[in-house]
Amino acid sequence: MGLWVGRCYKEGGLPQVVSTAAPATALTHANMSSSGMNMMGRVTFYEEKNFQGRSYECSSDCADMSSYLSRCHSCRVERGCFMVYDRSNYMGNQFFMKRGEYSDYMSMMGMSDCIKSVRMIPMHRGQYRMRIYERDNFGGQMHEMMEDCDNVMDRYRMSNCMSCNVMDGHWLMYEQPQYRGRCMYMRPGEYRNFMNHGMSQGMRFMSMRRINDSYY
Repeated sequence: MGLWVGRCYKEGGLPQVVSTAAPATALTHANMSSSGMNMMGRVTFYEEKNFQGRSYECSSDCADMSSYLSRCHSCRVERGCFMVYDRSNYMGNQFFMKRGEYSDYMSMMGMSDCIKSVRMIPMHRGQYRMRIYERDNFGGQMHEMMEDCDNVMDRYRMSNCMSCNVMDGHWLMYEQPQYRGRCMYMRPGEYRNFMNHGMSQGMRFMSMRRINDSYY
């Protein structure tokens, strides 16, 4: 089973579970998301590495993990896909998790801090459509995409992508070609300035891919 990480983005086998002792306490957060018609995702977060300590089961968005766990060092995605963030309220660096076991995700994914918030990514079965723009506020060149793009410079002769409008589907956008570097989860909506969504000043994206049903 492959692992997609926020900094390296390499496909590879996940390590085996070192210990699967039952957690002492389990907390559940099972509110239905606005996309309840889609298959519900489920992820369990653990205080310690190797799925040890208290746990918190999550089936929808959670803006502040500290309300449930004081720390988090491993997790299991049982079904669905999630975006995790190293700051509360879905801010900071973002990391994509699909079904699998993450016994020490901070080392596996190059994270310098624990998960502070999480979004469930609903399954999308229709068409995918997004317009990307060369500059902030939908300025400069515009191109409409319906497929993955591993290099916007090669395909569209665009040196920057600094705003976008997602019309259909859910996407991951990466700061480097070939789906590498920091990434950002894009759901339907207008993104006039990536800084307003927790990215650093001057953040641009050079490759994009759809989160399609193959990840579920």
